[in-house]
Amino acid sequence: MVISKARTLMMGLAAAVMTAAPVFSETLGDALVLAYRNSQLLEQNRALLRATDEGVARSVAALRPTIDFVLQSGYAKNDVQVSAGPGLTRQTRVEALSTTASLTASLVLYNGGASRLAVQAAKESVLATRQALIGVEQNVLLSAVQAYMRLRLAQDIVALRQGNVRVLAREMQAATDRFELGEITRTDVALAEARLAAARAQLTAAEGDVLVGRETYQLAVGQAPGRLSAPPRQPVTARSVEEAKRIARQQHYAIRQMQHQLAAADLNVKIAEAAMGPNIALSAGLSHDNQGMTDRTLGLRLSQPIYRGGALSSEHRRAIANRDAVRAQLHHTVAQVEQAVGEAWAMRLVTSASITAMDRQITAARAAYDGVREETRLGARTTLDLLNAEQELLSAQASRLEAVTSQYVANYSLLAAMGYLTVDHLKLGIPTYDVSAYYNAVKSAPVTSPQGQRLDRILQSSGRK
Repeated sequence: MVISKARTLMMGLAAAVMTAAPVFSETLGDALVLAYRNSQLLEQNRALLRATDEGVARSVAALRPTIDFVLQSGYAKNDVQVSAGPGLTRQTRVEALSTTASLTASLVLYNGGASRLAVQAAKESVLATRQALIGVEQNVLLSAVQAYMRLRLAQDIVALRQGNVRVLAREMQAATDRFELGEITRTDVALAEARLAAARAQLTAAEGDVLVGRETYQLAVGQAPGRLSAPPRQPVTARSVEEAKRIARQQHYAIRQMQHQLAAADLNVKIAEAAMGPNIALSAGLSHDNQGMTDRTLGLRLSQPIYRGGALSSEHRRAIANRDAVRAQLHHTVAQVEQAVGEAWAMRLVTSASITAMDRQITAARAAYDGVREETRLGARTTLDLLNAEQELLSAQASRLEAVTSQYVANYSLLAAMGYLTVDHLKLGIPTYDVSAYYNAVKSAPVTSPQGQRLDRILQSSGRK
């Protein structure tokens, strides 16, 4: 009865797995394309990049004049003393309503170059954010590889477990027949029954792993998996670990990101220095009130900080400290990237050696199983010997599947550590997000309608308007 219920549950899970999967075949390349297209994490960071692009526009705007229109209206009521004759005064209430319209403009002529330095720093921030977006792209693609290979592994383990259940079912039937003939004892039959029940439990657990793997795949790729094809050939990486580290130092997004952040930090030091110098600004104004009076003003203002309570010096020291921190972080990032390359390279070597060893183990275990099965049929071996031999073969086959999966993940992890796990490098053949389109549209701080319409088109194409 218990075996019947377990079999029913197992068949139900298997049916759920088969009916949930579409009939088309899905390759690893398909999964990577879908992950790139469907990733909301990429969309989030693209929006963050567009927000950073606007930092350049704000810095450029600081180089231009500012024009403000002010309309001011006020009501005043006062009691005043007025002369009522020689030696006499009287109190009179005066009410007045005043309205003034004014137009003022100002332009910074000189501030030690701080405004132009701010534009350069904003551009460095844009370049750093672009590198961060490449990092997100690599993480999205690596997650898709891991989800694909883990689901493939889970499906292969299910197929292996199903074959094991069929073999053990035949062996239990053979043990029952031999028991009825008096060739073996009831203990041998019980051992076969216990091993078959354990195999069915392992099959149910493996089918559960498939269901979990499908959910992980859907999160990483953006849609439910189809029928997964066998993985392609291993990707080309580097000929040696030294070459891989050299490429990583030149190409890895994290190193490039920190380099741009260091450049921005160095510019911030110069901006803090410029804040201590003189500032020259030009101002102009035009005002008209309800009394018909019109005022026109034009002024030139020179200011030089003398004493700010130590705030300017503190800001300068803070900028220097931040620059030193970024420089140290850059050195640490280089060391981390090299470590990641070394770990991925070592994992490739380990998994390759494991697969070779597993192949030999499988060959030996299969020969041992065939021999024990024949000896059991002749009565020279016990049922337990046969079950143990079968388990050895199954374990070796499962270990090889896991090693192959680990090898694929290690190779793609190595590509990521080198900075090469991108859509362009993998040649997936799909349009990629143009990181310069929005920047080119806003870098000059546009305010006219044609440029605004262009921005609208860019936002619409990004799907985020």
